[in-house]
Amino acid sequence: MSYGKTGGLFGDEHDNVIGARSKVMVAHIDGGSRGNPGPAGYGAYITDSEGKRVAELSEFIGVQTNNFAEYSGLIAALEYAVEHDYGTVKIISDSELLVKQMKGQYKVRSEALLSIYGEAKALIRKLDRFEIRHVLRHLNKDADRLANAAMDRGMGRASTSSANAYAKPPVEREEIKELRGFVRDGVVEFTGEKFPDGVFVVVRRAR
Repeated sequence: MSYGKTGGLFGDEHDNVIGARSKVMVAHIDGGSRGNPGPAGYGAYITDSEGKRVAELSEFIGVQTNNFAEYSGLIAALEYAVEHDYGTVKIISDSELLVKQMKGQYKVRSEALLSIYGEAKALIRKLDRFEIRHVLRHLNKDADRLANAAMDRGMGRASTSSANAYAKPPVEREEIKELRGFVRDGVVEFTGEKFPDGVFVVVRRAR
């Protein structure tokens, strides 16, 4: 998605003046969880003020909720901005909840989100200017693609989404078709091979 200098990405007629003073970064962010909570990942598609792609961030984050994954995408974009000296950051998200919480219109009531919300606020304080806006999902396709690619990698599935040098490489895992185990005190204990961290497991009772 490309935005020119005229008109302003956020309808702000002063965008050009600010861009001249402070390096501008635009980030489309998204996150998802297959199961909520379940295998989760985020994506952040980063461009400059003129819509030129700068980076694609994509990472599997283990078992998390949709909301936590969306905040993880925001954190990734903000960390990238701070590390690369961007003073003005504009975030675009299809999560109405995240956008309204970051604007102060909704309170963060989930204890699971309070820490990551505070982390986002701390990163924002390091910027000259921060803006965030909500868009419909079909206007956030690049970030959605990257988030789904992260979940696919984490679950050991093939993905058609491309990654670049800014995306963290997936952990290689061998395909395990079947493992045997038993239940002790309500906990499943597997015999033989051990699972690496982050592997998504489905257990079915043997007949």
